Amino acid sequence: MAVTPFDGVRAIRQTPAPSQPNIVTHELPPHLAGWQLPPDWRWGSEGVRQEHRHYQEIVDALGRSLALVTAPDPGHAPWLAAEAKHLAHRNHSSIPTTYHYWSMYRESRRGPGYLRRWLAAESVGSRARRLGREPIPTVLHLMRTVGSAAAYLHDKGQAHGDISPESVWMAPTGRTWILGWQWAVPRADIPSGLSPDPRWTPWPPEWNSSGWTPTFASDQWMLAATCFASLTGELPPSEDVPPLDLVRPGCPQAVVDILGRALSVDPAARFPTISALLRTLEHAGSKPRRSSEREVPERAETDEARLRWAVGDEYEILGFLGRGTFGSVWRARDLSLEREVALKVLHPHVAQDEKAVARFRREARLAAQLVHPAIIPIFGWDDLGEVSWYTMELAEGGSLADLVARSGPRPFDEIAPQVDAILDALSAAHGSGIVHRDLKPENILMDRYRRWRITDFGIAKGEEEPGGATGTPAFAAPEQLLGETQGPAVDLFAAAGIVAFALSGEPPFAGRDANTILAQQLANQFDASRFEEPVGHWLRRGLASDPLQRFPDAAEMREGWRDVVAQMERRSRRPDRWWTRFSALGQGPRG
Repeated sequence: MAVTPFDGVRAIRQTPAPSQPNIVTHELPPHLAGWQLPPDWRWGSEGVRQEHRHYQEIVDALGRSLALVTAPDPGHAPWLAAEAKHLAHRNHSSIPTTYHYWSMYRESRRGPGYLRRWLAAESVGSRARRLGREPIPTVLHLMRTVGSAAAYLHDKGQAHGDISPESVWMAPTGRTWILGWQWAVPRADIPSGLSPDPRWTPWPPEWNSSGWTPTFASDQWMLAATCFASLTGELPPSEDVPPLDLVRPGCPQAVVDILGRALSVDPAARFPTISALLRTLEHAGSKPRRSSEREVPERAETDEARLRWAVGDEYEILGFLGRGTFGSVWRARDLSLEREVALKVLHPHVAQDEKAVARFRREARLAAQLVHPAIIPIFGWDDLGEVSWYTMELAEGGSLADLVARSGPRPFDEIAPQVDAILDALSAAHGSGIVHRDLKPENILMDRYRRWRITDFGIAKGEEEPGGATGTPAFAAPEQLLGETQGPAVDLFAAAGIVAFALSGEPPFAGRDANTILAQQLANQFDASRFEEPVGHWLRRGLASDPLQRFPDAAEMREGWRDVVAQMERRSRRPDRWWTRFSALGQGPRG
């Protein structure tokens, strides 16, 4: 039985950029060029162009990144207004909030368009092309969240009509949203002859004869097809869908049965509603609750099972976020305060070491002492049996490493204020006698507005404390790799390395091992020619092999960075540099 290839993967690899479903832009499109923004607002560095819509990042007077949704075709203005009106009345965690609609007024020189939150995320289709098949728990989460949003929409009497790997977007933390809202309006509001592109939209079998005719049943089929694609890397054909357990061995039988029914050719054979599908999924996955005595299980099968047992009724574990040398990080819901948080948990073999547990507790205590907007706050610490964890704020945007991996190097204008905030945070930490000692892109997290924040003080110590080689080699100072005394200068070296990485997409020194990197550092072989001269000069000083040749402290380094920003702004106003605002030093796709 043949499987239809995943159209999104095939098209992006074989067709030119204009045929892609989501095209990243770094310059203002022509239809926005004449807009006049309100005072203290500015254009962001990125946009996403689709066939009938354009999403442009825009930063408001409060410094928040928002998405300006517009229609490049002026004739689609009534359609856009209908979309904004309907979306403004939706209230669901997977539906982006709509804040305001700008009508077309000659006096304001802007509009039409509406504002919603900017999503630090990428489409499920983009994730499949970048990462391959999704883990089964991730797909179950996808089915629940997207299914919940679709069920909510159906309760309002409206079908979505375009649930697909390209209209479902996911953040690095697993937060999921549905887009494609231009199709979720009454058919009378959609220009005649238009429908979603079948290259990117799963096509239910009933549409083969009727054409695009959104119904609750077709939404269910598209939801199942999107989950099928995430599990297998291929969209299912409209008919003769292959057995899921053959194309994704190891998939739980309950998931195989549920998706098989939802992908039935006959709409009447599917679940009566998406809510019924979700109830069946939850019933199939339910297990007896543990006893009230909370005895330690003799043998927990997985880290997740151990954590679920330990946190009990205090947290609901929502998904896995990442793994490091000493522990793992999980996305969870604090059931008492009704908020999403991140739990950092020691690995089982590490938790058996009393010294490691003491250092883990010390990490939480050190981080909790630091109160700064650019430092991730710690909410609490706890342990039970051999499970030790602490709770911290969830950074929805993932890490700087995640952002560069999916979107490429960042423009100078985007990172300039973030670097300023990070250096201010380091100044506060050093002023409290705390040196991080493991700054790297993975430890720079971002909130929903892409503001950078420092996390993971796992090997932090007081100033000038000795103690062996530490840090991640690609961003560690020479004195760290040599195991010498390590003061605040090691954090300043790492901060400069992070800036070089953000702008170029590569660490400041190439090499697969610490010795190779150290040799380049000691020889001062940093290549500053890749950067604008003011930036390169600042980086050379920050990455000097001799700590005494670096900036004397984080405050002085911050002042130096502000001088760089001022020089870059003067350069951008030169006639031959009119394009700088939307030009990155390196560019790559984002979701």
